[in-house]
Amino acid sequence: MNGILIVDKPSDFTSFDVVAVIRKSLHEKKIGHTGTLDPMATGVLPILLGSAAKAQVFLPDTDKEYICSFRFGMTTDTLDITGKVINEYPANITKNQIQELLPKFRGNILQKPPMYSAVSKNGVRLYELARKGIEVEREARPVTVSKLELLGFDESTQSGSLKIACSKGTYIRVICDDIGKELQCGCVMTALRRTRACGFTEDQAIPLQNIRELGAEKISEYILPVESLFTHLKDIHITEKQAFRFRNGGSLMLSRLNDISDRTNGTFYRVYHQNEFIGLGSIDTENDELKFEKKF
Repeated sequence: MNGILIVDKPSDFTSFDVVAVIRKSLHEKKIGHTGTLDPMATGVLPILLGSAAKAQVFLPDTDKEYICSFRFGMTTDTLDITGKVINEYPANITKNQIQELLPKFRGNILQKPPMYSAVSKNGVRLYELARKGIEVEREARPVTVSKLELLGFDESTQSGSLKIACSKGTYIRVICDDIGKELQCGCVMTALRRTRACGFTEDQAIPLQNIRELGAEKISEYILPVESLFTHLKDIHITEKQAFRFRNGGSLMLSRLNDISDRTNGTFYRVYHQNEFIGLGSIDTENDELKFEKKF
């Protein structure tokens, strides 16, 4: 079984838990996913089945989109509502104060990974150190926040929600925590839902419970083709002889390819023969070739 299954991950499941459920339900050994979600988070989790698992290293760093809920007046060790409360503060923040602050967190920013994260420090996961009560210095990393909008805010409860589109590796709970620091009243993330990842949206996602109930035969109707991961790439159609060579790992001479519009070195193409997706190739200007990258 090859392709992409867009799962709506429930809360209290890790991404690995989801993979385990699908492996058991579909009897498929080769399974991967396109990026972890914290256990408390819900939403879009693309699962790679069979040959699609080989696509993971070729996926672009496209924006992911989230809806997050937050509340002022406290901080926790995990930066979200599931953690141990560290401090509580009086909070009387207004909607205008938040709106005025948000531009500071848009665009290219630096963000320090939280201690409760899978980032490694000297070969040890930060969350392993955090569970032992150990805090270490972390270097701030560049991330991009392309969208940060306040969806709503209740001044009586000091709680609200944000819509965020950001690059891979961005921690939403850190954004909440940093906003709390700026306003000097503390802030924790209370809920998180991913609404878009790898170009797939929540409208395409199937609840994990439905996958359990439907079984392998019916779920196959919801599996998207591998090429749906690469719709952002231009395509090229090749002859039968060229397809035979490409399937066996051979590169193709650019001079014999008619429909290549962009010959920039390193440009990736989806390669087809008679409308069948074969794999990925990339432009190699030094050797005047379409270089074989991966067969699916």
